[in-house]
Amino acid sequence: MASVKNVLTFGASRNIGYFAAIRLLEQGSNVTFLLRSPSVFAGDATIQKYVKSGNARLVEGDALNEADTKRAWAEAGVVDAVIFSVGTTSSSFHILKGFTVNPHNLLTQCMLNVLCTMPTYADAPRPKLVAVSSVGVTPASYAALPLRLKPMYALIRGPHRDKVGMERAIAHCAGWTWDAKADSEPAPDMMGAGWMTRDGLPASGTLEALVVRPGMLSDGACLADQGKSYRVTSSEKELAQGDYNISRRDTAHFIVDALTRRWDEFANKRVNVTY
Repeated sequence: MASVKNVLTFGASRNIGYFAAIRLLEQGSNVTFLLRSPSVFAGDATIQKYVKSGNARLVEGDALNEADTKRAWAEAGVVDAVIFSVGTTSSSFHILKGFTVNPHNLLTQCMLNVLCTMPTYADAPRPKLVAVSSVGVTPASYAALPLRLKPMYALIRGPHRDKVGMERAIAHCAGWTWDAKADSEPAPDMMGAGWMTRDGLPASGTLEALVVRPGMLSDGACLADQGKSYRVTSSEKELAQGDYNISRRDTAHFIVDALTRRWDEFANKRVNVTY
C-alpha cells in the first residue's frame, strides 16, 4: 500500500472531497482541511472524532487567497498527497450562456495558488496531486457524450471552461502534452497573464498528478463497498461504450484506492470514472 500518511484537502467540506477524506481518516491517514468556514463541521460527529484525536486539522482560509493556501501547507506539515475538489454552491443561469459561476475562473485560480505554494521537501518527494474534473469538459470529451446528454452539458460550458483551465495548469506542471484542438486552450482571462512564469509554480515535468473525470454525479451509495465495480477508462472511445453515471461516494472510493494502492497505475493520467 502506498504511503499517504499525511493528506491536504481543498474543497473537502462536502461531496467527493469529504467522502475521500473520511475514507482516508478511517484508514489511519492524517487529513488537513482548508475551509472557508470550519464551522461547517461543528455538528459533524465523524469529523469531530478525528479532530479530537489529532488526525484531522481544520484550517480556516480560502484557496482563492494565495497566503491562505501557503498557510495550509505549513500547518499540514510534510504532505504525501493533495486532493483538490473545489467547487461552488452559487451559480446563475443565463438564457444564452447557460449556468455561470462567479468568479468565472474559480477552480483555475485556486489550483494555481495551490501549485504555486506547494513546498519541496529535502527528505521527501513532492506531494502527489489528485484533482476532480468532469467528463465532457474538453471538445474531445464533449464530442464523445451521447446525444441525449449534450444539451445538458452544453448548459454547464461556463463551469467546464474553468475545469479546463484547472487541467491546463496541472498538465503544464506535470509535463503532459496539451492538444489545443482536442483539449482547447483556455482564454487569457481564465489563466491570468504570464501564468506559466508565476513564482513558485512547479517546473514542467516535476509534478505527479491524476485528474479524475467522474460522469454524471449522484448521491447514491458506494457500490464498490458492496462488491460491485465502476469503470475507469482513459479514452473517450472507451467512455462512449458504457454508462455515464457515478455516485460521489464511488468517485471518492476510486480516489483513495488510486492514492493508496494503485498510484503506479494511474499517476500522470486523466481518467473517466463511471458505471
